[in-house]
Amino acid sequence: MSSLVQSESSRAEYAAGVGVTAGALALAASILAFAQVVPVTTDLAGVALSDWLAGGLLVGALALAAVGVASRLDAIDTTPNTTAGVSVVAGFGLLGLVTGGLVAAQTLGFATLWPVGALVGAAVAVALVAYPREDVGLAVAGGGFAGFVALVVLLDVIGPGWRWTPIESSAVFTPNTVVPVLVGVAGLALAWVSAQAYSGFGARGRERGANFLVGANAAAMIALLVVIVGLIVVRGFEPMTRSIQYGLYWGPWFWFHVPLLDQYVIFSGPIVWFYWPFVMEGVALTNAVNGIAPAIVGTVWLVIGSVLLSVPLGVGTAVFLTEYAEQGRFTQLVEVSTNGLWSTPSIVYGLFGLAFLVPRLGNTNSLLAGMLVLGFMLLPLVVITSREALLNVPDEYRDASAALGVSQWQTIKSVVLPAAMPGVITGVILGVGRIAGETAPILLVMTGEPFPTNGANVLGSFSFTSSFPFVDILNTGALLEPSSALPYQLFASISAGVGQMGEGFAWATALVLLLVVLGFYAIGIASRIYFRKKLEA
Repeated sequence: MSSLVQSESSRAEYAAGVGVTAGALALAASILAFAQVVPVTTDLAGVALSDWLAGGLLVGALALAAVGVASRLDAIDTTPNTTAGVSVVAGFGLLGLVTGGLVAAQTLGFATLWPVGALVGAAVAVALVAYPREDVGLAVAGGGFAGFVALVVLLDVIGPGWRWTPIESSAVFTPNTVVPVLVGVAGLALAWVSAQAYSGFGARGRERGANFLVGANAAAMIALLVVIVGLIVVRGFEPMTRSIQYGLYWGPWFWFHVPLLDQYVIFSGPIVWFYWPFVMEGVALTNAVNGIAPAIVGTVWLVIGSVLLSVPLGVGTAVFLTEYAEQGRFTQLVEVSTNGLWSTPSIVYGLFGLAFLVPRLGNTNSLLAGMLVLGFMLLPLVVITSREALLNVPDEYRDASAALGVSQWQTIKSVVLPAAMPGVITGVILGVGRIAGETAPILLVMTGEPFPTNGANVLGSFSFTSSFPFVDILNTGALLEPSSALPYQLFASISAGVGQMGEGFAWATALVLLLVVLGFYAIGIASRIYFRKKLEA
């Protein structure tokens, strides 16, 4: 008898696995269909993708129903609870609310009484899940909802000619968007409850169901990232790499003068030349390909200036709060202030810069104003992450250094800060990723001509000398004049320049911006790895 029950349990696991697989595949395919990577109207072996998805859902729903029935008849070894649980009841109650409202409004034509249908749907769903035992409730609710969606698609209730306008003269929904959403939600619900059935319901089943939801959420985040990056790369790669030229010629590498011979000694060799107009040129009528070099230069200087302003101040503040200040109301006030500043919308920083900084920096938009505003935006995050990194340094490090007679400042400089540096750099990386893509603040305080020809020549504003302070400021025009940046260039090309430059210009700008941000990330990650290895050495 036990071997028979074990055999039946194995079959039940297979059936529940069919439900998990069908639901997960339906969810993944619905995401691709919603993104129009593979539309639901695509024919596969003469059958539309939507029918394939619906058929898979129906098979998974029947498999789950079979597991539920077998568990209720004690034909398999399961440990179901008396009820499905609050989270399951709430989840399917919400599905019933939405389904009932849509059926009442769309199918039954109750234009004003659809709330009644929504309440009825929610009540039915809650009753089907909460009243029976867990195995029956999950089978009826999860399998029933998946089967309902499958039949709606297979019977062409939402067919090729279906249209839905919720409010007159509003958006029109078609099967290309509605079917993927319905199938995706049904697939997620089916896979969730099937995962619980696979583990025999009960506590183990709920744990597996929770693990599935966490894994599905992580997979969805990765898929969303891949879709976003993939879309930018596909649409921006060709215009970004247009008219790239390169070659090889023989030329001089370097030379020097020999006074005794009064001759020049020249060393020659192969020289590789490379010309990438989109990232090496600005916008001009004479350019065969208009580029965004000034915007790239402006973005790089923005990040450099912001980091130079915020990192020393932020790390110093974190050191003072962690190592010197007494933990009390003052430190609590600073924590609340920094958290509030970090969550402040970027447009507020821009308004602050426009009202306070711009009038005091020549009363015009300037690169320096943009650096200061973005530096103020980055400062709270540097303080927060640096303080957390310092707090995570074990007190044993400090005690061991103090036992050797080392002063507090020497301990902080030689022991605490190196140990906390990977965490500090992590915070800076996160902050740079935010400020490098900000548009609203620089739009108010820094930008001028949306498509400039030349970039800001910051290094050309200074000359090194042999006398103190060893730097001679030749002019302040580069810092106190408007400049462009990649986020602003992208905004300008979308809002005003798409018709002039072409849509490809905007996508290529977005791709370059993505590459620049990833470049800053790479520098930060390399620095973090360096400090970690130095700490472990």
